[in-house]
Amino acid sequence: MITRIAVFGDLHGNHAATQATLAAIDAERPDTTYCLGDLVGYGAHPNETVALVRERGYPTIMGNYDDGVGFDRDECGCAYKDPAEEARGQQSLLWTRGVTTDDHKAYLRTLLPEIRFEAGGRRFRLVHGSSRRMNEYLFEDRDPRSLERIAQGAECDVLVFGHTHKPWTREIAGVQFVNAGSAGKPKDGDPRACWVLLTVAEGAPVAVAYRRVAYDIAAEAAAIRAAAGLPDHFARDIETGGAL
Repeated sequence: MITRIAVFGDLHGNHAATQATLAAIDAERPDTTYCLGDLVGYGAHPNETVALVRERGYPTIMGNYDDGVGFDRDECGCAYKDPAEEARGQQSLLWTRGVTTDDHKAYLRTLLPEIRFEAGGRRFRLVHGSSRRMNEYLFEDRDPRSLERIAQGAECDVLVFGHTHKPWTREIAGVQFVNAGSAGKPKDGDPRACWVLLTVAEGAPVAVAYRRVAYDIAAEAAAIRAAAGLPDHFARDIETGGAL
């Protein structure tokens, strides 16, 4: 039996990118679809983006921005090391908290800490940041010894995550790491929306296929620039795929 699993996340209030991603997923007709969270933050359309995911009813994980906005926290939990990035993250959180409806905040508070399931004889674990923390960044160039320690404690065969906005996949200490990239705010230099399709079959390696989807970037960038309280940097981020 073959199981096809679609995974997307890090939408960040980008309504057009989310629409395009969902349409692309529909066209692939996967057996099941999951969302890795961070529906809001940075983009100008948090309410519209949350509404799209809510109406689909996909199992959805809570990202750090969902937590920050849903619970009206004082910090976004981004764990940025660059003071400028930290300041922009704070600006984004405060703006998004102010415009997101109470109903959508209540929905964000219901999102899942993680998702686990079995398919094709393998244990899957889906998280936002890492198997240890919601806001831990698992970059591909992280110290291999650190990634091995995470793999050894992951309690799964396939670990699927987001948060860094940079897609990558590799087997580490017997665990297949899969970063799904970002649908709404890529940081790998490609501004198109990104999601991943996993094909699982008994006795075969998990096939990881990244999909890139074009959408109306200009319209989303214009909406950010028109929103009082969001910096131009956020618009340039989606225009360049984070290659500022």
